[in-house]
Amino acid sequence: MQDGGVVSTTDLASLRASAIVADALSFSRAAETLGVSSSAVSQTIRGLEDRTGVRLLNRITRSVSLTEAGAALLARIGPAFGDIGNVLERARNAGDRPTGTVRVHAFRIAAELFIHPMLARFSREHPGVVLDLTIDDTVVDMVAGGFDAAIRVGEVIECDLVAVRLGEELRQVAVASPDYLARRGAPDTPPDLLAHDCLCWRWPGNAAPYRWEFYEDGRWFEVAVTGPLIATDRATCVRAALDGAGIAFAVEQATAPLVGAGRLVPLLERWSAPFPGFFLC
Repeated sequence: MQDGGVVSTTDLASLRASAIVADALSFSRAAETLGVSSSAVSQTIRGLEDRTGVRLLNRITRSVSLTEAGAALLARIGPAFGDIGNVLERARNAGDRPTGTVRVHAFRIAAELFIHPMLARFSREHPGVVLDLTIDDTVVDMVAGGFDAAIRVGEVIECDLVAVRLGEELRQVAVASPDYLARRGAPDTPPDLLAHDCLCWRWPGNAAPYRWEFYEDGRWFEVAVTGPLIATDRATCVRAALDGAGIAFAVEQATAPLVGAGRLVPLLERWSAPFPGFFLC
């Protein structure tokens, strides 16, 4: 043994061998467990006895028994080695199975498209992981906010983030209910939206509403629409459009079921071009 209560690696190996021999009361069976020869086990324990000055085992030709000192030592080190084994097993299990909390920020539409459909399966396959989700349309500082990951559109990804594409490209499309179009008619071109009731969306933290973006002749252009509603939640605008309140501008994938059911009608599709979609950052 070393001074100050520090145990050398040689003594640790010797103590483990002693515990295995004491448990099996056989040098040969202990040697099988340790993967060494019986003579090596005997020599290891004899070295420990020499260093401690205490006889731990009584050796008879065909049997092994514990001395009183050996029994006392085993009573102390046996549980200790058991605890070490349990700790190592837990560490191995933790390495094989993800555990802990993952903080994720996602835009609302991204949560609908990518997070909501996989939540139940994810919780079944990764029971040790807690997903801490923040879902809104704010462009957050991931580091300052303490987030591990974020799902956002390509145009608002900082250049120093690692980003992996999720899904296909996106399109934003103007949509309105058949009732609204029956009353007000449909715009023929994007500038015609200025004469319509548009349901406006605003980036959280911005004072002015988002300008609707369209594409023609190789360039993007904006239309500063106005109307009876400004909201920081696109879904609110879509619900208002369903009720005939005006024209909304939304991601095509989000409104596709409503268009398919005939509850909304897509408008100005000629000017709606695809753009880089969502990325996991």
